[in-house]
Amino acid sequence: MKYTCSSCQLRGCRTGDTDKMPKNCPTKNEEAELREITKLYEDEEDYKIAKASAEITMAGYGVSTRVKEIIDFCHAMNYKKIGLACCTGLSKEAQVFTRIMMKHGFEVEALICKLGSVDKEVIGVCNSTSPMCNPIAQAEFLNKEKTDFNIVLGLCVGHDTLFFKHSDAPVTVLAVKDRVLAHNPLGAIYLADSFYKDKL
Repeated sequence: MKYTCSSCQLRGCRTGDTDKMPKNCPTKNEEAELREITKLYEDEEDYKIAKASAEITMAGYGVSTRVKEIIDFCHAMNYKKIGLACCTGLSKEAQVFTRIMMKHGFEVEALICKLGSVDKEVIGVCNSTSPMCNPIAQAEFLNKEKTDFNIVLGLCVGHDTLFFKHSDAPVTVLAVKDRVLAHNPLGAIYLADSFYKDKL
């Protein structure tokens, strides 16, 4: 493996201290490429997104919930029309979130994952009693409505991938699907050395 940031304990990248960077650290070894990449933040939209994100993180660090950060981010970016791609299993949560967003002045276009009631035979899955999830349709319908920003709520692994791929608007995630851990997948990580040690 070339990049091993997940196992680095030095974290020199946070301080700029090259003595606290491992030998294979990209911050230390790929300065020229990083300078070129940094120039990409000069793009008007990328600059605005990065700036808003940094300011919201600093202002609400350890205080603001994910929902509050999304609201603040949408206001900072002057987004008006919000797309919500949600799972049918989280329809109640989608309803509450939509109500909150509307209370804060946003127009919300919400589309459920079973949109179109398409038979799973289309993707080679036979004898299923429920229609397939249709994240491409969710993205395309939101594209048609010209949403400013799209939010994913509880789409399955892979379905979220297809939604990201087909969405014209920038996307963030409110919550991900984890049926076992009440949609908190980090629970398995926190228990990886104990309860889930043999399961993972």
